[in-house]
Amino acid sequence: MSVKIRLQRHGRSKSPFYHVVVADSRAPRDGKFIEKIGSYLPQTQPATIELDLDRASYWLENGAQPTDTCRAILSYKGALMRSHLAVGVRKGAMTQEQADEKFANWLSEKENKVKTHVERIKSTTSEKLATKLAEEAKVNKSRLEKIAAKAAAAEAAANPVEEVVVEEAATEEVAAEETAIEASIAEAVVAEVVVEAPVAEAAVEEVVVEAPVAEAVVEEAVVEAPVAEAVVEEAAAEVAPEAPAAEATETPAE
Repeated sequence: MSVKIRLQRHGRSKSPFYHVVVADSRAPRDGKFIEKIGSYLPQTQPATIELDLDRASYWLENGAQPTDTCRAILSYKGALMRSHLAVGVRKGAMTQEQADEKFANWLSEKENKVKTHVERIKSTTSEKLATKLAEEAKVNKSRLEKIAAKAAAAEAAANPVEEVVVEEAATEEVAAEETAIEASIAEAVVAEVVVEAPVAEAAVEEVVVEAPVAEAVVEEAVVEAPVAEAVVEEAAAEVAPEAPAAEATETPAE
């Protein structure tokens, strides 16, 4: 009878776990078995493996043939290494103490490798989780923005009067700003007029001072007017007697 070390499937659909069993090669996969020597749970990271090293080494030394998956499991847990060292002890290549020491060193190195692998898996998992959360937050933010935009559009469509009021308020604000600008310009003009007022007052005072001088000139002209008329009359009287004499002189010549 050939003996196999193989896996026996258990668990529900898409969530299996396995027993590591020693069974007759002619028995069905999930049928009768000789001995259960461990379990294998592939759903975890890393996979969870429990194995009885003593019984696994015993069956290996007695010719049991593992399947490919079970060979990987036995190698991972050190059953194959222990069987190899046991063969060396039987052949006298080393003592049992030396074999145990080598196996302990091998287990220590294996545990360190497994620990490093677990830490790397955890860091990778945390990084992936952080990236996924950031992407989800970004998607949620965009969704909230779209929802807010739709709500604002719906509210604006339901209350158009508010938009008109807002536009009127904006127009009033612009008109108020223009009025303030015009007021500032008017204040500047008033200030300029106030500055120029003393100059205008000085010009008026100068005209008032010069007015008496003009009146004196006019009075002098009025006084001199009769004298001028008398001179004109005297000149006319001198010219008038000479005219008939001239006429008398011209008549005999004819």
